[in-house]
Amino acid sequence: MTSYTDPELRGPEGLHVTPAGQVLICGSWSCTILQLDCEGRTKLVILAARERDVVKNPLSVWYSGITSSIIVWQAENNILVFRVK
Repeated sequence: MTSYTDPELRGPEGLHVTPAGQVLICGSWSCTILQLDCEGRTKLVILAARERDVVKNPLSVWYSGITSSIIVWQAENNILVFRVK
């Protein structure tokens, strides 16, 4: 069993495991989306944060390999799509 704690992740809401095994998790209170390694122990990158992007209260996150996109559902039924390079 693995446990992950990060001060940049407040109010965790949604989690998705990509086909490559990496973990995406969104924090509603912190307005962040983190990408963790396959074991869920190490933060690889902050994919979105309020200061840089338009993420507001993310509730769910999903990666689409078909479109190479990260799709985020936010409060007030707002959906964001980020293209992954």
